[in-house]
Amino acid sequence: MQGQEIRSLSDLAGEGTRVLTSLVRDTHGGIARRVFSSIGPVAKPVEVVHNTTAAATYHAVDRALRAALRGAGALAAEARGRDDDETVESDPRVAGFVAALNGIYGDELTNRGNGFALKMQIRRHGKPVAINATDVAEAFPQATGRIAVFVHGWCMTERSWWRRPRDGEEVSPYGARLRGELGFTPVYLRYNTGLHISDNGKSLAALIDRLRTLWPVPVEEIALIGHSMGGLVARSACHYGTQHHHGWPDAVRHVVCLGSPHLGADLEKGVHAASWALARLPETKGLASFLNARSVGTKDLRYGALLDEDWSECDPDEFLRDRCNEVPFLPHAVYHFVATTAGPGPVGAVLGDRLVRPHSASGKGKSRRIPFDPDHGLTLTGLHHFDLLNHAQIYAKLREWLGQSPEPAEPTG
Repeated sequence: MQGQEIRSLSDLAGEGTRVLTSLVRDTHGGIARRVFSSIGPVAKPVEVVHNTTAAATYHAVDRALRAALRGAGALAAEARGRDDDETVESDPRVAGFVAALNGIYGDELTNRGNGFALKMQIRRHGKPVAINATDVAEAFPQATGRIAVFVHGWCMTERSWWRRPRDGEEVSPYGARLRGELGFTPVYLRYNTGLHISDNGKSLAALIDRLRTLWPVPVEEIALIGHSMGGLVARSACHYGTQHHHGWPDAVRHVVCLGSPHLGADLEKGVHAASWALARLPETKGLASFLNARSVGTKDLRYGALLDEDWSECDPDEFLRDRCNEVPFLPHAVYHFVATTAGPGPVGAVLGDRLVRPHSASGKGKSRRIPFDPDHGLTLTGLHHFDLLNHAQIYAKLREWLGQSPEPAEPTG
């Protein structure tokens, strides 16, 4: 284990104790306020003494725990850390845990400079690819002029695309099959899903722009394929790539969104409503603060916020208000959606794929509509959210869609 990873782990543990201490402190304080207020003004002197003592105690405990953990981390890093060791993220199970942690708390990890905060990067055979001509050429020795960029969903990594179908069939991921049948070179990303979708959109736009200039052969066509949050990040990247006058959006011919919550995810809405309700009572206000500490990327899923304007200069915890702006589609690209339901009929319409309902995945809302053409969509029944990552019917549709380019693109690069 590398020394930096040991120090980052101790910082993470210290931050965890701070969150838990804050939860206990705020819950204790809420209960105390209820008790003292029920007694009335006569209890005021005792309340002042109680509050002062409690604040000092919790502050001391928090500082002591965090200092101890930092010290232990520094000692362990010095004694046991080796910079020539492989990073712990080389283990897919550890990488999955780190990705989930980033999804839930990744913005704070980034703000703290924690070593486990993920950055957007291309991954090849489980390792990051440096964005320079030599490393890109080595990573893609058989590069073609058609690129398929795969963008994973919330709390996941690029390994999610290797998910084994529930029927047990041994099949290759979409990227490998698209390479063999249509000549697309698959490019897989890993990124911090706890950051704002718009920030990841800008990072993806810049990354593709740089990759296009370094690609070993002229780029003829780009397809973006995103699962869940990944579809939103792809749409955001198209917007910012155009806004920043990048050349690559002109080469995009297909944007495919697999179960993406374009109009929001019910799970995030439910957590938000619960935290709002808990904040109304002093005894549960601490729990509301704990829930509200979830990442800004998670909160962006409430209504599918793709742009900075969707979240800037507003309270991220305001009660169920949709501030999202419409994001036009690229004029020379076809946008596709895949929606699914875990059950048939009304039950499926309510439950969706257990995370995203069909109306959100297809962009058909009462007040907002994403301009998907129904002819370029697919709605299935009996699948859950993660079946979308590797399924025979979905791959057949991908092959059909990506096999039809709307307009031939002039080579760029």
